[in-house]
Amino acid sequence: MCWCVCGLGIPAPEEQATQAACAELTFAERLGLLLDREMASRDTRRLTRLLQLARLKHPACLKDLDTRPGRGLARVQIGLLATADWICHGQSVIATGPTGTGKTWLACAPGP
Repeated sequence: MCWCVCGLGIPAPEEQATQAACAELTFAERLGLLLDREMASRDTRRLTRLLQLARLKHPACLKDLDTRPGRGLARVQIGLLATADWICHGQSVIATGPTGTGKTWLACAPGP
């Protein structure tokens, strides 16, 4: 039988009781760990669902971006775009360049 905390689907603290590292933690600390794990799990499921719904053209990832000097892409600038702070500030990003330079691929690459 699996007991859940507050109906959130979080496994009971007995699971943590079997781990030696958790023996020294207070109940509040263990509960905090369980809640953190639940939040991370929900965030992962949400991101997976949203990426599937987006139906992006390319399975792109920013860490695979080719930033050799001849391409004119600064890794620092791409990193700043990946943080998505520009969204919080209400700004837009426009990618321009010749055909075949990777504008669509870059737009399909989610942040880190």
